[in-house]
Formats: sequence, structure tokens, C-alpha cells
Amino acid sequence: MFNIRDTKNPDFRRKVLLGHVKPERILEMSTPEMVSDQRQLENEKIKKRALFECERAGAPKATTDQFKCSKCGKKETAYHQMQTRSADEPMTTFVTCVTCGKNWKFC
Repeated sequence: MFNIRDTKNPDFRRKVLLGHVKPERILEMSTPEMVSDQRQLENEKIKKRALFECERAGAPKATTDQFKCSKCGKKETAYHQMQTRSADEPMTTFVTCVTCGKNWKFC
């Protein structure tokens, strides 16, 4: 009931009223499923940032001039690789610019 009455979450109430979410399904839904679309995007950003920070903190890094920073244009970077998806997928490379601190990743 809190999620349906929440004034900051009009999306969920609208989904229930329009029939996109059946009333009996509400009993089985988790809290993250009921939050507003805006809050879901914010939560996803928080998760990605936390994962990036966690992975970045513990893994050993190597320095290279192979990558160019899109923010400052320098080629002074540190990187590490980690298997973040299934074993048949390529490893993800996490890069940090030593000069300005910008972080990015690619597969």
C-alpha cells in the first residue's frame, strides 16, 4: 500500500490502474520492482558505480600509453582486466586516466 500511495511514485500507481500490473501480482513483487522508473535508473547507476569502485579497488593495475583519455587527451592510463560475464565472453578492461582520474571500461 505504501508504494501505491507514495506521491513520489506515480508510475507504479498508473501501472496498476491501467492494468499493466495485476493486483494479485503486487503480493509477489519485490520492492525494486515497485519503485518509480526514475528511481530504477538511479539504482542502476548506483549499482554500476559501486561495482566499478569495488573492482577497481582490489585488482592490480598496469600502466600504459595504449589508451587515450577522452576528457583530458593524455595517454597516461592504468588498467586491469576482469571476467565480469560468462566464461565464453571476452574479459572487460577497466581503464583509469592517471592525470585526471576519469574511469571507463570496454570489452
